[in-house]
Amino acid sequence: MTSGAQIPETLHSSKGLVETIRQGTAPLVIRRKGALGELPASPAAKIEILVALTNDADVAIRAQAMQTLAGWNPWELSQYLQSADVPPDVLLFAARVLARTREDVLDALLKNPTFDGELQNILMAELAATAATEKESQAHEPDETASQDAVKSGSTGPERLTTLQKVSRMTPAQKIKCALTGNQEERFILIRDSNKMVARAVLQSPKLSEAEAEAFASMKNVSEEVLRLIALNRGFLKSYVVVRALVNNPRTPLDVTLPLINRMNDRDMRTLSVNKNVPDALRTTAAKTLMARQSTRGPSFGKR
Repeated sequence: MTSGAQIPETLHSSKGLVETIRQGTAPLVIRRKGALGELPASPAAKIEILVALTNDADVAIRAQAMQTLAGWNPWELSQYLQSADVPPDVLLFAARVLARTREDVLDALLKNPTFDGELQNILMAELAATAATEKESQAHEPDETASQDAVKSGSTGPERLTTLQKVSRMTPAQKIKCALTGNQEERFILIRDSNKMVARAVLQSPKLSEAEAEAFASMKNVSEEVLRLIALNRGFLKSYVVVRALVNNPRTPLDVTLPLINRMNDRDMRTLSVNKNVPDALRTTAAKTLMARQSTRGPSFGKR
């Protein structure tokens, strides 16, 4: 039986410690010390060890690792999470668990150059789920929520800020949270933000109404990415008004609008075929599609 003094040679380096714990082969004494953040390793390695131990087979070790992470120096954790060297499993844990309640972690992830693609999607899904839960709980306490909103808006403070001024002073992390939990006026400002994650958060807000989605689809001062995201949302495309707005918006990418033409009714397609604000290819396709549609109905169709 291996004692605490008989530690494998691989555990004498930070990398060895992390890998052995990840593989689940580290002795119990090592895992317990790791859960307390007391192993002789670099701060980065200690954080990686703590993340690995949140999946430990021992319930007590898992709980201790989470508690240690919760109390970790915020500045040190933030600096680490911004590094391009952070392992994918740590980024995934931060996105799924830590960022849901810690703005400093969210801000750090947004600054990490390797945090993109699927990781961003996971982060947004988790934040949206948290926002939906908060919305549901607040629904039972309308008076308190209204009071909190008043405080957040600065209406009770010495300086009264407009919504635009308030939003302009926010960090990217604060904007994302505001996009998910804020009001309609804030969403209309944030949907035009240059940060793609902020605009994406607006579209994933549980408070977003169908009328807002329709308005966004027709806006000519939003990024192409926003219009593309609207087109990728099946819920939004159930609305004919959204489809029509996207197709007639000159900023919507052509590869998005062309597949939507067949959803248009004859009257709107006829209007589209002469709309000089959209690309020539879209107008031409609309005209050809309309002619083909009418020809398949036969000459008697128009006499009905």
